Amino acid sequence: MVYRQSASDESDDTDDSEYDLIIHDRAVQVAILSFLNQASLSDLAFIENVSVNKARYICELRPFQSWTDVVEKFNQTRSLSDDILWNCGDLLKRRNILHKLLDKCEELAALVDSRSFKSEECVDKQPEILNNKYQLKSYQLVGLNWMLLLYKKGFNGILADEMGLGKTIQVIAFLSHLYQFGITGPHLIIVPSSTLDNWKRELKNWCPKLKVVLYYGSPEERFELRMDIARRTVKLHILLTTYHMCCTSPDDLQLFKKVKFTYAVFDEAHMLKNMMSKRYRALMRIRAQRKLLLTGTPLQNNLLELFSLLSFTMPDIFHDTKEYILNFFSTFKRKSNFSKQTDDKSTVPFVKGQIEQAKKIMKPFVLRRLKSEVMSQLPKKVQLKELCNMTERQEELYKKLMIKCSTAYNSSDTSKARKSILMDLRKMANHPSLHRIYYNDDMLREMAQIIVKEPSHHDANIEYVFEDMTVMNDFELHQLCNEFHVLSKYLMPQELLFDSGKIKCLDRLLPLMKERGDRVLLFSQFVMVLDIIECYIQYRGYSYLRMDGQTPIKDRLDLIDQFNDSEADKFIFLLSTKASGLGINLTSANVVILHDIDFNPHNDKQAEDRCHRVGQDKDVIVYRLICPDTIDQTMLQFCDNKLHLEKSVDGKESEKDNESMYTMFISYYLLISICTSK
Repeated sequence: MVYRQSASDESDDTDDSEYDLIIHDRAVQVAILSFLNQASLSDLAFIENVSVNKARYICELRPFQSWTDVVEKFNQTRSLSDDILWNCGDLLKRRNILHKLLDKCEELAALVDSRSFKSEECVDKQPEILNNKYQLKSYQLVGLNWMLLLYKKGFNGILADEMGLGKTIQVIAFLSHLYQFGITGPHLIIVPSSTLDNWKRELKNWCPKLKVVLYYGSPEERFELRMDIARRTVKLHILLTTYHMCCTSPDDLQLFKKVKFTYAVFDEAHMLKNMMSKRYRALMRIRAQRKLLLTGTPLQNNLLELFSLLSFTMPDIFHDTKEYILNFFSTFKRKSNFSKQTDDKSTVPFVKGQIEQAKKIMKPFVLRRLKSEVMSQLPKKVQLKELCNMTERQEELYKKLMIKCSTAYNSSDTSKARKSILMDLRKMANHPSLHRIYYNDDMLREMAQIIVKEPSHHDANIEYVFEDMTVMNDFELHQLCNEFHVLSKYLMPQELLFDSGKIKCLDRLLPLMKERGDRVLLFSQFVMVLDIIECYIQYRGYSYLRMDGQTPIKDRLDLIDQFNDSEADKFIFLLSTKASGLGINLTSANVVILHDIDFNPHNDKQAEDRCHRVGQDKDVIVYRLICPDTIDQTMLQFCDNKLHLEKSVDGKESEKDNESMYTMFISYYLLISICTSK
């Protein structure tokens, strides 16, 4: 069968000859005719240059009785042309390639899943070179055997155990076993920057015999290390680095393409779930005999992600067909735009079928265990919703903001503006000082006049100083008054600084936790909220540590060690949810407080799993601070619904889906709130 690739790729003569071949190829005609008669609107959206209206025209012209009939109807319809037949042929060709690829993958998967493949001798004890102070759990030994099985048979794999089950430890045990049998590497381990120190420490603790070299630091330091590796003057079994280090500089990229690694391990490798990204292609060019992907999330109902993982697992099968696959997935953007303009919201039948087949194929190459399945001895986790009634002043301000936001929403038609409305409501539910309310313009003019008299600002324009302050919120202005001693009389009163329903709730909970001997992880999405809580903690005299996105990478492990040191007696660890979500072990804590929840419930779960994981010997209590009758409560319901939907077959999601969900969410919330307030 011959199909035209695109009008721009060939000359007019070539196009005509290919069109002639389509016309005279009966099998192609039958396939196109069948597709055009049966395709849904969503299916038709995958044809090149088919708009919403064109898809509807095609549906209205059905049924097509013969090839002659479809050609005549297309030519007689003003907005249609026989180019669509070429493009339909291209689409069917790409689909056929995907079908064949999946069939090949299925054969390979059946081999891996077969009894003969699994009849290898099992390892029943941990490698002797591991530190005897530590012992692998039984399920971790199973993980070790699974990795050995794939290694012996020449396959890549994905270790997808739930967060907290010790994927890092299992990998170290696996590489240690290889070392015992003379397979000494070098191996490459690529990790997020936030977990680099943790990996380094765990490698040293569990297997000090393995020589680990850290590929990190300034360009000059990395240059020296590259020279040492090239001259083989440095002995290494494992090269440990970050995604940023191996995908940024051309010199760094050259190193990872030239050195032949035995194993390449990718920790938290979300970049390997999108084969269309530049970073994915850079990582796939790394020279390694075998590759292992670590992730704490299950396989999603997302065809692009599944094909990316299949390509990672079976690169030889996909080597010659990547361009066709990328071409196919480029149509997903059109599908997204198409669905917004039609009532057809379902997954394309073809895509749905491929998702199910791809997930089935992936199964033998993925090992995923849940804590509930393998760790009956793990202490339980109790989830509590702590309702924090707003203070009288906060409630009054929230109602005024609701009216203002409702007006702003009705006059706005952009997603960005509506997200801003959403953020304003979240800020007010968290703390009124995240808005400018206490400091009016008259106070700011007085403060500006004082500031410009200071030596540090004697050349400043008073109007510019004033303008800069008008965009600051109450807490930022309060901090400014702390910075300039001459502004001390303008400091916000303490009763307003702590005038928040959630601060009042903390004031009730923390003394009880302190008395029980609990140790607390207190998370927030917002750095400024952490600033306010820090002021409160200092005022109450609690011992604490803090780590957020601004904390230098080199200092983070020291802070974690300090908190985990029982003799340090730190009561509270203040943490930003996103900066502290991955690869951090804080099992010395037994209480998690989520000051504010995330739109993505998995981010909150990652925060919880910092202490509910291997090594925890106490029950873990998770408190979600929720202000009733505010956006908090609606967000909580939204997240619960989102988790429920993700269990369904059509639970695939994209950034554009998230944008539309935000818009839908804020519309729904404002409507319900306004109706119930009347």
